[in-house]
Amino acid sequence: MKKKLGKSRACDHIIITTDAKKGLLREIVKQEKCRSFVVPDGVGGRFSVLTAVGLLPAALTGIDIEELLAGAAFMDALCQKNTPFENPALLLAGLLYLLDTKKSKALHVMMPYVDALKDIADWFRQLWAESLGKKYSVEGKVINAGPTPIKALGVTDQHSQVQLYNEGPNNKAIIFLAVEDYRADITIPEMYKELEGVGYLGGHGLAELIQAERRATELALTKNQRPNATITLPRVNPFTVGQLLYLLEVQTAYAGTLYNINPFDQPGVEEGKQLTYGLMGRKGYEKKREEVENQAGKDKRYII
Repeated sequence: MKKKLGKSRACDHIIITTDAKKGLLREIVKQEKCRSFVVPDGVGGRFSVLTAVGLLPAALTGIDIEELLAGAAFMDALCQKNTPFENPALLLAGLLYLLDTKKSKALHVMMPYVDALKDIADWFRQLWAESLGKKYSVEGKVINAGPTPIKALGVTDQHSQVQLYNEGPNNKAIIFLAVEDYRADITIPEMYKELEGVGYLGGHGLAELIQAERRATELALTKNQRPNATITLPRVNPFTVGQLLYLLEVQTAYAGTLYNINPFDQPGVEEGKQLTYGLMGRKGYEKKREEVENQAGKDKRYII
């Protein structure tokens, strides 16, 4: 940017979102005099989607962030209720916790049946794993808690993973993401009517077919006593996605309380970071580099 526009104009094209007072990016903001937004104190990256961290890039891609926040506020009101059947986040957190701790269902699969929500499952994997996978309880007792989240995509993974979910070990809970009204649809052409195995699809919509596959998968799992739940959005838009994002965040916070752990830290990630700093020559982490090199000398390596 400096080479193209000159030093004085480069930061006109840069906005940095970082901590209000500390950190390397804040130092760069001060040094370069760039505009900045603030990451709220105590908000980890996985919970930052509804802060400036997520809202700025969302706005730049054309998403209506006011509607996104309105959806989150709507869900927040629901999540203030004290009883599980009125509070969807509390209900889901409680069910998944009990399935893990009482029914040995420690694998939690999120399976959207709409392409626009497929990356929600990726985010949920980080949210659920990093928040709930903890060695210590809040009292400092070793408990090694945490379910394992898995991503799947309907209908693609219906034909690559559901065989395992339906007939393999009964150690999973499946959460489907569904939508009532797809934003686009395609009518399947009426062809090969004489071929019953193909012709019957003619005239049906592709959205109808996807919905049928999801409902059929739900029933097949249920008949085999495989626990599953479905979160249904009326339509995929900023308001409903804001609700879903907030629901999953609050659900994770509730689950942390049930597991008696802190869902907002990530100490298990820090050791790997510090060892990487040492290997890359960051000042102050020389002992971490020595630690890695000493361990490497003890390891036996087999190269095929």
